[in-house]
Amino acid sequence: MLADSPFRSAAATDTGLLRDHNEDRYWIDPAGEVFLVVDGVGGHAAGELAAQTAVEAIRESVAAGGLAAEKRVRAAIAAANNRIFEMAALDESRKGMACVLTLAVVEDGQITVGHVGDSRMYLIWNGAIRKLTSDHSPVGQDEDAGELTEEQAMRHPRRNEVYRDVGTQPRHAEDADFIEIRKCRFHRDAAILLCSDGLTDDLSSSRVREIVERYDGDAERVAGELVEAANGAGGRDNITALFVAGPDFRGRSGVTRPRGSTTRFRPSRGALTGRAAFLVYGLLLGMLMWAALHMVRMKS
Repeated sequence: MLADSPFRSAAATDTGLLRDHNEDRYWIDPAGEVFLVVDGVGGHAAGELAAQTAVEAIRESVAAGGLAAEKRVRAAIAAANNRIFEMAALDESRKGMACVLTLAVVEDGQITVGHVGDSRMYLIWNGAIRKLTSDHSPVGQDEDAGELTEEQAMRHPRRNEVYRDVGTQPRHAEDADFIEIRKCRFHRDAAILLCSDGLTDDLSSSRVREIVERYDGDAERVAGELVEAANGAGGRDNITALFVAGPDFRGRSGVTRPRGSTTRFRPSRGALTGRAAFLVYGLLLGMLMWAALHMVRMKS
């Protein structure tokens, strides 16, 4: 937990099992109220440079302050976009470099999210997980529309194509079809997760929730377990998980029946149990036997 922050937060990142370098980046501000995950696009050094440039530009812009949360988010992402575009224009080998990102600012109990691309943010609250961002990709759009299931989208060959990015063209903070803004309440007993698509390409939302709900106060362990699980499921891409727990968030795994455990019958309230049940049920059985015997005698 960072100084003066009511939240516990931590991040983990890994190259994955199939890539030879990591184009993901993340940042948590010193006050613990700004959270960022960036996934570089463009391959090799260009993708890494785009992601690192975005982190630096956003860090500088957010530090300037003086604006409401949404304007700060928009200004920071636009600053990152234009710096990446200008750097690429100076070097032919960097042409087309860009990134996708998710930026969250927590202020007065509200989360303001700025999002471009197919990184994601989830809200985990009251035993449920909800994806707050949209995937700016053809496959993600079909999934959000219900035309693909989550499993079908995870296996789709075009799952990594995006139609929005940060850096391939000059942008203004208020441009349409650029920055997606989402806002929601950050309840004290909730948690959020920002992640790159390397995590969600290999882990379903239910699996993510299962890991998050093992939270016991150690945010670093949760972030690490998410990355480890994605590697265990294939590790097809770079993986980054940034986990933030509200001050009253508690994992629910302690009240969840473990998979494979035996369901035990529990009588409903008011059901007869013990010696009283034995006497009553014995009396009823005796009455039924007497009635059956009486019927036989009448027929004979």
